[in-house]
Amino acid sequence: MMYQDLSIPDPTIVLDHLEAFRRSKTMFAAVDLGVFDELGEKTISSEVLAAQLHCHEPSLRLLLESCVGLGLLKRTTEGFQNTDVSRAYLCSDSPRRMTGYIQYSNHVMWKMWAHLEDAIREGTHRWKQTFGFDGPIFSHFFRTPEAMEEFLMGMHGFGMITSPRIVELFDLSRYRVLCDLGGATGHLAIAACHRYPTLAAKVFDLPHALDLARRMTREAGLSDRIEIVGGDFFVDPLPEADLYALGRIVHDWDEPKIRILLQKIYDALPKGGALLIGEKVLWENRSGPRWAQMQSLNMLVCTEGKERSGAEYAQLLRGVGFSQVAVSRTQVPLDAVLAIKS
Repeated sequence: MMYQDLSIPDPTIVLDHLEAFRRSKTMFAAVDLGVFDELGEKTISSEVLAAQLHCHEPSLRLLLESCVGLGLLKRTTEGFQNTDVSRAYLCSDSPRRMTGYIQYSNHVMWKMWAHLEDAIREGTHRWKQTFGFDGPIFSHFFRTPEAMEEFLMGMHGFGMITSPRIVELFDLSRYRVLCDLGGATGHLAIAACHRYPTLAAKVFDLPHALDLARRMTREAGLSDRIEIVGGDFFVDPLPEADLYALGRIVHDWDEPKIRILLQKIYDALPKGGALLIGEKVLWENRSGPRWAQMQSLNMLVCTEGKERSGAEYAQLLRGVGFSQVAVSRTQVPLDAVLAIKS
């Protein structure tokens, strides 16, 4: 959109942000209604699809046409079909699916973000205001093993985008055993073992994630190199390792609580051992990147935490004893911080 009147500022950026939530909700609704799953590998007309999904056909056609405009569907003379991107990430039978995280965004975070103003006024998350309880979230939203697996597989799809990049940002070949704390489905451990053939790994997480982690490591052909260990990293002793990892963990808590975990990791490491952190790191002047800024607001709405700058990570890590801290940035939704115990 171009505006020729140079006497007023170009409103394009305001108009784009004004519409942005509509684009998100369009994708959320199409996933929730089962559009991408129903299409699968097929081409289906809007009339047939409406009958299959029990939707009002003219309204569904509007949604389908909008998904074409967003690059999520293709249209032919016979009907609508998935793009390669939607087939990979928006269909619930894909190993790279992000549908669980999208559904969580739609049914949980979407509602909580409606109270962003109150979160900013009060400086606290919005669980009580939105849903009537303070947590824990898993007992309320993932009442069945199937619901929990779908959420974790959504995070797995996210991890398959970010983890291969994270493990290549620093040379980790000197380390013998990686332990991913809160490692969920094991995507970081899998990526690390693929990149470093001599590395062994452990995935340490709460019991609800263990069966899926075992399945994912088995399907990756790495059951002999990745051990699955149950526990709570705030309460239980940490498995022995010379390289620990925290992926999308540090941003969940405020400084006092995260210092407890960082100190515990530092104390468990041998000399020369390291901690690898995967988070989106704010620029030092905090003017970006946008993903980190939006995620920091999301942490305000949903948790006790926030995103941090490289200097803030260095201060936290040096405060518990780490002497060398390096930050490496990426174009994917996570950056990496490596802290070494001298």
